[in-house]
Amino acid sequence: MQDWLFRRGRRERVIDWLGLDSKIDSTVAETWAKFCDFWDAGTSFFARFRLRGWRRLLNEAASEGLTLGMGGFVVMFALAIPAFHEFNEGKFLTGQYAVKFLDQNGNEIGKRGILHNDAVPLDEIPDSLIKATLATEDRRFFEHWGIDVFGTLRALVTNLQASDVVQGGSSITQQVAKNLFLSSERSLQRKIKEAFLALLLESRFSKREILKLYFDRAYMGGGAFGAEAASQFYFGKSVRQINLAESAMLAGLFKAPTKYAPHVNLPASRARTNVVLNNLVEAGFYTAGQVHWARVHPAKIVENRNPSSPDWFLDWAFEEVQRIAAGKGQYVLTARTTVDLNIQKATDEALASALRKYRGNRVTSGAIVVLETDGAVRALTGGPDYGESQFNRATHARRQPGSSFKIYVYATALENGYTPTTMVRDASRSCGRWHPQNYGGSHGGGGRMPLWMALAKSLNTVAAELSFAVGRDKVIDMTKRLGISGIRKTCSMSLGDYGISPLEHAGGAATYANGGRLAKPYAILDLVSSKGDLVYSRDRDEPEAPQVVSRKVAEGINWMMNKVVTSGTGGPANLPFTNVAGKTGTSTGPKDVWFIGFTGKYVGAIWLGNDDNRPMASGTTGGHFAAPVFGSVMSVIHTDMNIPTIPGVEPHPVQVAEQQRIAALRPEGEAAPTAQRNSSSLMSDKTRDALRKVAQALRKAGGIAEPTTPSSTGSTPDGPQPNAPPGRRADSVAPQNEPRRTTLGVAQPPLDGTSPRAVP
Repeated sequence: MQDWLFRRGRRERVIDWLGLDSKIDSTVAETWAKFCDFWDAGTSFFARFRLRGWRRLLNEAASEGLTLGMGGFVVMFALAIPAFHEFNEGKFLTGQYAVKFLDQNGNEIGKRGILHNDAVPLDEIPDSLIKATLATEDRRFFEHWGIDVFGTLRALVTNLQASDVVQGGSSITQQVAKNLFLSSERSLQRKIKEAFLALLLESRFSKREILKLYFDRAYMGGGAFGAEAASQFYFGKSVRQINLAESAMLAGLFKAPTKYAPHVNLPASRARTNVVLNNLVEAGFYTAGQVHWARVHPAKIVENRNPSSPDWFLDWAFEEVQRIAAGKGQYVLTARTTVDLNIQKATDEALASALRKYRGNRVTSGAIVVLETDGAVRALTGGPDYGESQFNRATHARRQPGSSFKIYVYATALENGYTPTTMVRDASRSCGRWHPQNYGGSHGGGGRMPLWMALAKSLNTVAAELSFAVGRDKVIDMTKRLGISGIRKTCSMSLGDYGISPLEHAGGAATYANGGRLAKPYAILDLVSSKGDLVYSRDRDEPEAPQVVSRKVAEGINWMMNKVVTSGTGGPANLPFTNVAGKTGTSTGPKDVWFIGFTGKYVGAIWLGNDDNRPMASGTTGGHFAAPVFGSVMSVIHTDMNIPTIPGVEPHPVQVAEQQRIAALRPEGEAAPTAQRNSSSLMSDKTRDALRKVAQALRKAGGIAEPTTPSSTGSTPDGPQPNAPPGRRADSVAPQNEPRRTTLGVAQPPLDGTSPRAVP
C-alpha cells in the first residue's frame, strides 16, 4: 500500500486509527442493540398496565384528584397557619390562679380563676345537664372530628328558610376553640381559624376533656364562667345537685347568656328552657312524659347577682395578676385594684348610650378607658355586651388610630427643634407612589401656618412631612418610650395606619398629661396571699416612673392638644369647668373613630367602630362621634373642682375661682391643704382618714397642740417659656409641697384675626 500514511520502510505510527474506528463502531452498535432490547423489555412490561375503557377514565380521575388534593392540601395548610398562631397553651392554665378582687376601699367586686372554672369533675356533673347540652348544642359530638359537617349544612338550610340566624352550626369543639382563643366577631376569617383550631383540639384532647373544657370555660351570664359557677349564681347550690329543669335552663344559656339569663329576661329564659326540653325529646334522650314535670315546675332563681361587677376590668386585672405573680409560688390571692365603680358605671352607660344613638351610622361596637394621669386605670369598658362577647376590645383589639396618632409625631417634632409656633406649609413630599391627602381629598393648598394650627386642623400633609423631616425611626422610638408596641415604619405611619389598643393609646397620652413621666396603665395596688402575706405592693415593688419625655416637650404638646379642643376638630370634647387637651382620629373607611384626651385629673380613650371592620356611614368622624362621648364621660366623673392644672396650660378660670373661694373660707393662718395623694398602700383612704380623726381627738383630749406646718410661699408668675407663643407670660399655680408646673400660656394670637377652621 503506497500512500502517505503507510510508506515503505518507515516505522508504523503510534495510533492505530483503523483499529480505533473499528472499536467505536462496534461499541455503538452493541450499545444500540442493548438499548433496543431494554426498550422492548420495558415496553412489554408496561403493556400489561395499559388501561382502556372505564378503567382508563377511573385512573385519570384518580390522578386528577390526587393533583387537586395536593393543591388543596397546600391551600389548607396556608389557611391553617393563622389559626396555629392563635393557639396558646397558656389559655389552658387560666384556672391555675384563684383571685378575689377588691376595690380601693377593700370592698369585694368579683372573682376570677379556678373558683369559677373546674371545681367539679365531669363524672360529677349531672347526666341531665350533659344530655341537655348535647341535645341543644351538638348531638353528634361523639361522632365527628371537631366539625359537624351535617350539622352545619342542616343549620345553613334552616337559616336560609327562616331568612335569619336561628340555628348555629358550630360544634362544641368549635365553641371551645372560640371561647379559648378567638373573639366573637362574625367573619369568614374567624370561622376558618375556628375550624382549624377545632381539629387541633380534637387531636390533642379526648372528647371527655373537650366537654369538660366546655362546661368550665363557657360564659354563662352574671360574671360566671362554667357550669359550677353558674349553678351557684342562679340557684345557690352546686351543679351536682341541680334537677332537670335547672339543667335545661343552664344548657339554654350557652347560646346567648345575656339574652336568656333569667335575671335579665325571665320570659325569654323560660321560652329557651322549653326549647331545650323539646330538644331532649327530639334527640331521644328523654321521653315527653319525663320532661313534663320540668315544664310545669320551672327552675327557681335566687337573687345573688352583682349587677355592678366590672367584668371587663376584672378580666384585664386577672391577666395583670398572673403576670405579676408569675414565679412567686402563690396562686390563691386577694388583689386590691384601682377601679372606681362609679366611673366604671359611667363609662358603661356612656358607651351603651352612644351605640344606641349612632346605630343609624352603622356603629355597633366600641371601647372606653379612663385612667388617672399616673396610669391608674379607673374604668375599662371593653365592648357593648359582656354577655354576648367577652373579647376585650379595650386591651386586645388593635385598631388604626387615624389622626389621633399625630400626637406622637408632633411630640417628636418638638424634640427635634420645632416649637408650637414654628411656621409650616400645608404640603408634603411623596413617598414612593403614596402622596398624603387631607380630609376631603386635597393634597394641601401650600399655605403657611403655625404648627399648633396644623394639629388643630388635623392636616395630614403636615403630619406626613414632619415624619419625613424628623425621621420616622424617631417617631417609632417615641412610641416605644411611651409603652406602645408594634408600630412599623411605613410611608403613612404618621396618619395612624397600624393598629394599637385603646389602653396603649391612653397610656401614651397619659405620659404627656403626667409631665413626661411614664404613665404605664396599671390595675393592681396590692396582692395578698391566702395566709395574709403581702406578695406584691406597687409602692414597694415598682420603681419610680422615669422621665421618658422632657417636661418642655410634654408642655408643648399639651398646649397644642388643648388648641385642638378649643380651636380645632375636638370642640365637642370641651368642658365648661376645666381645660381639656386631646386629639381626634378617623381611619380610612371610616372603620375607626377615636378621641384621646385628658383633663388635669383623668385621661380618656374612646374608640368606636365595628368588630368585623365594616365601614361606618360616610361622614362618621372622631370629632363628631367620639369626642362627644369623651365630653359626656368627663362631665360625670369630675365630681369636684379640685382638678390639677394640665402641664403647659394655664388654670381654667372656673378652677381659679374655686381655689380663691376655698382660700377665702380658710381660717387666717391655716395652711392650704396639700394635693390628695394617689395612694396605693394596703391602708385605704377611708381607713387613713378615720385614723387621722381618732388621732386628732386623742390630741384634743390630752391637751396636745395640733402639729403646725410651714406656711406656703406665694407663687410668682413664671417668665416666658422657651417655646411659648411670643409676647405671652404663663402663670402657674401649684399646690403646696408639690412641684410647680410651668406652662406655655393659652392665649395664642389668631392669624388674621380669625380662629382656625375646625374640620373633622
